[in-house]
Amino acid sequence: AGSQRHLLVDGGGGNGLLRQLKRAGLDPCDIHDVFATHHHLDHIMGVMWLLRVWSQRMVHGSMGGEARIYAHDEVCGILRTMAQMLLNDAEKALIGERIHLVKLHDGEPLEVIGHTLVPFDIHSTKAKQFGFCLRLCGDRWLTCCGDEPLPADLYDLARDSEWLLHEAFCLRSEIEPELLARMHHSSVADACTLARDVGARNLVLYHSTDAYLPRRKERFLAEGQPVFAGNIYVPLDLDVIHI
Repeated sequence: AGSQRHLLVDGGGGNGLLRQLKRAGLDPCDIHDVFATHHHLDHIMGVMWLLRVWSQRMVHGSMGGEARIYAHDEVCGILRTMAQMLLNDAEKALIGERIHLVKLHDGEPLEVIGHTLVPFDIHSTKAKQFGFCLRLCGDRWLTCCGDEPLPADLYDLARDSEWLLHEAFCLRSEIEPELLARMHHSSVADACTLARDVGARNLVLYHSTDAYLPRRKERFLAEGQPVFAGNIYVPLDLDVIHI
């Protein structure tokens, strides 16, 4: 990775995260910063494995510097408890010394990988959850909305985003809106409508059911493009998008 700095957003799959990092050409120690949106297993179990590798490498002197996990208080508490239960004494001693669990506060800016990051509480009724806005350069912002639809009263946070990252679980044409709402997820058309309404220029759709593979991109674009005139990206694992 050289001098590049990386921000990992969530990490599920347990130790499968380590395999995916390897496939992406990254060593776990190339990553020193993680943003955890919420406590669901498919979002933090891989983060725990990364924390384990960090601590082991630090103890053995093969990882320098410090590492940080940015999360709200509940997620920080869960990760701290898991670390105390699962790591050995030397590894546990690194929590707070070189591995920092940084508590997020709604609207309070942080400097992360050389950029200003502004976290925001999405006011989820399912599980406390944060998204974030990341200043890229000048007035260009990337907005990550987390794992649920961005509430209408928070649209101003995503206004004029250069890049909008939003979940899209399925096609609107294939599920009842009431069921989708109970699942706390969006359809492709819902996410594209939001992107259009906030004036985003690029929309990245993620957290989709695998039921649409291998034609997910084709089918998602067919539903989304009539709604949103900007660029729509439907990445598969390990796809690279240059921003």
